Amino acid sequence: MTATEAAETLRETRDRTLALVASVSDCDLERVHSTLMSPLVWDLGHIAAFEDLWLVHRYGARPLLREDLADVYDAFETPRAGRGELPFLRPAEARKYLDDVRARTLEVIADRGIGDGLVHELVVRHEQQHDETMLQTLQLAHLNGFGPSEAPAGEDGAPASGLELLEVPGGACTIGAPANGFAYDNERPRHRTDVRDYLIGRTPITNATYLTFVEGGGYERREWWSAEGWAWKEQYDITRPGGWTADLLAEWRLDKLEALDPHRPVVHVSWFEADAFARAHGARLPTEIEWEKAATWDQEQGKARAFPWGNEAPVAGIHANVDLVARGPGPVGAHPRGASPFGCLGMIGDVWEWTLSSFCGYPGFAPYPYREYSEVFFGEKYKVLRGGSWATRVRVITPTFRNWDYPVRRQIFSGFRIARDI
Repeated sequence: MTATEAAETLRETRDRTLALVASVSDCDLERVHSTLMSPLVWDLGHIAAFEDLWLVHRYGARPLLREDLADVYDAFETPRAGRGELPFLRPAEARKYLDDVRARTLEVIADRGIGDGLVHELVVRHEQQHDETMLQTLQLAHLNGFGPSEAPAGEDGAPASGLELLEVPGGACTIGAPANGFAYDNERPRHRTDVRDYLIGRTPITNATYLTFVEGGGYERREWWSAEGWAWKEQYDITRPGGWTADLLAEWRLDKLEALDPHRPVVHVSWFEADAFARAHGARLPTEIEWEKAATWDQEQGKARAFPWGNEAPVAGIHANVDLVARGPGPVGAHPRGASPFGCLGMIGDVWEWTLSSFCGYPGFAPYPYREYSEVFFGEKYKVLRGGSWATRVRVITPTFRNWDYPVRRQIFSGFRIARDI
């Protein structure tokens, strides 16, 4: 990435960010729509503060523009549930803060260039990831703040339910991001590991298949749920995926209520729901190692691909439904040119996929560029999701990218595929 390319990427990313909230009122920008999420205007201020910290202050060796805001926009020190009470900047002030920081960033680039470009890549991806987080808030609040046209329809594939399983042979494979280029610390080091033979879903589970589970007593059969999952379901009276209407006929897609499409992957389900569904079908969720092997490992070549289909970056509508070009997930199997070496479809885009795995560091893990990004979250409390969603930017999503969340969470664009031992 050159300095000119960095400046252009920063600009394009900012245009996308501002477009997300262009039609959202100041009142709705400031409101806490859910204690799971930040006020949207807090996200805007945080994006500016992060850029100022990393590109202007740490890389450019200049004082912070607003040192008084450092604590307000420290994501680690300010849990989401309490951000509505913080003295955050109001919408006009936040937009000015974004503009002022960007002017400083461009001055630093003009003065110093971008070096190896890794810090600039970090800042770009940070903002793009926050765009997806802001879309989660827009979805929860049903706000009319983002109106993309529907993504290219893709191709007509063979009908799929999510219950069709493909065999992945056991043996060695490599997992994680290569040493060169940008990746987050939790994706490294790339290492060799081994798995047994297993079966994995050709596609994520569809709405139609999950509806059968719901109508068949899936939320009433105690034997299909873990103790913790059943307690959560009972406490919060969970009876269907988040976003589905009570009559099971429709679901919310951002600000619009649409008829439940049987061919789309189920979305807004928790890890507990995914786990219960798998148990009900004599299956389980794949481990993240199994998921990544099924997504990338080329058995004939004896090496991992950069993406399921090869080394070409995702093209929305060709390989996958990504990059915010749609209003939500599309039909499973609609992008056969995105198939993995084993024939798995939809492993990039549409929905984040829950895995069986808890979030932990790989052997030889080293925190970079700060331990609060990953290391402080390692442990049994968080489950790993893979593959990105329709709202994940192309620059962000790779088969080695690891997302994580509490097993009760459903605000993310989360679905799943199943696996089974042979």
